Amino acid sequence: MRILLVEDEPRIVRLLERGLGAHGHQLETASDGTDGLEMADDGGIDLVILDIGLPGMDGQEVLRRLRARRPELPVLMLTARDDVPSTVQTLDAGADDYLTKPFALEELMARIRALSRRRDQGQAAVIEVGDTRLDLLARRAWRGEREIELAAREFALLEYFMRHPGQVLTRSQILEAVWEYGYDPGSNVVDVYVGYLRRKLRDKAGRDPISTVRGTGYRFEAPPG
Repeated sequence: MRILLVEDEPRIVRLLERGLGAHGHQLETASDGTDGLEMADDGGIDLVILDIGLPGMDGQEVLRRLRARRPELPVLMLTARDDVPSTVQTLDAGADDYLTKPFALEELMARIRALSRRRDQGQAAVIEVGDTRLDLLARRAWRGEREIELAAREFALLEYFMRHPGQVLTRSQILEAVWEYGYDPGSNVVDVYVGYLRRKLRDKAGRDPISTVRGTGYRFEAPPG
């Protein structure tokens, strides 16, 4: 992946040059907002890591202009502040994710992987697996002709399953993709929500598209006719 880092702290630039390079990524760098915005216009850039506190044009302004030019480009913001108003402002401005300094390289890599998966999943309006159908724009779901009422997290979980039909998904994969670091990896929240979803998806014969893979996780697939 070709990643653009817009950051004026040499220590962080050196850290990410080594770390991202070791993971096979190509890193481009800019030390101020004006140069960063110009480089982000390059269609070959796959993801931007953008610091908020930049000389010249600050990160919030870079993000605002970048969203107008390339709305589909994933942007991960770096911030020195972790207060709630700053976080809300960053996300409302159009950032896909944010990370507070100082941060561990492993966490940054995990967030890059999550953003990459979102990009690769595409923007199809309707997903169908067997007789289960999901309308992403209307936020509605059906099993056969029956419409299913889903809470927001249940909808996100079903979407993740349906984008990976037939694959065995581990609990940690599901947690990272659907909850995005908001829960302790040792939590049973995945099992609880899978249980909710299975009950809502069951047909009259008691069948649902989710199967448990003992000791590993879950698989979503069309049930036999």
